Amino acid sequence: MNPIVAHIVSWLKSYQEKAVVDGYIIGVSGGVDSALTSTLCALTGSKVILLNMPIRQTNAEYERAHEHIQDLKRRFSNVQAYEISLTNLFATFENLIPFETKEQPLAMANSRSRLRMTTLYAIGQANRCLVAGTGNRVEDFGVGFFTKYGDGGVDVSPIADLTKTEVFQLAESVKVVNSILTAAPTDGLWEDGRSDEDQIGATYPELEWAMDYKGNETELSVREKEVLRIYKAFHLANKHKMEPIPVCLIPTELKHAN
Repeated sequence: MNPIVAHIVSWLKSYQEKAVVDGYIIGVSGGVDSALTSTLCALTGSKVILLNMPIRQTNAEYERAHEHIQDLKRRFSNVQAYEISLTNLFATFENLIPFETKEQPLAMANSRSRLRMTTLYAIGQANRCLVAGTGNRVEDFGVGFFTKYGDGGVDVSPIADLTKTEVFQLAESVKVVNSILTAAPTDGLWEDGRSDEDQIGATYPELEWAMDYKGNETELSVREKEVLRIYKAFHLANKHKMEPIPVCLIPTELKHAN
């Protein structure tokens, strides 16, 4: 077993035992992050629940998620899975909210993620399972490419110290299905199946470089300067996701005055 894989699996098993729960639940999107995370959880030998939660999903995303789930169920006896279509629930939600909200594509995309989070926690709690997050280092701590209280609402983050490049390498080592290994990364929140690169404007290897770059920016190429600009803009805009919730601290003298 790959030493990093062994380390994460051991960490997951230890955390589960200390939390006194039965295992983990993971939302499977058809992407490499959730595929790797669910495989690592399966390798613990503990109870693992996989959820496929389509909301007007593209056929390609749905089929990749389904193929991965069937592959893990075949390989691991501790894995069970459910498919819960949230399309009708999402449609009801759309019909209940004000028109101006429904007309905001990003707000509605993030709402999909939050509906999935609610589903994961409901089923997870009923089955004594922790929600395993699927965010990687670049998404969680670099560009903040996740939904606050959506896919960012988790109990543990087993792959959040791995770059996307490392995620692909480990996914290959644990034999994630080829359709996922060769697919362009997507967040699964858009009906047109747009890729992460389409949304961000840079590839993951480029973002990994920008996240760690500490050199002289005047020496960079035009593209490198553009990637650094993109990275900094996303990092600044999404910093609120990566930091603790601001708390308004009341001065002692004001409390005593009452």
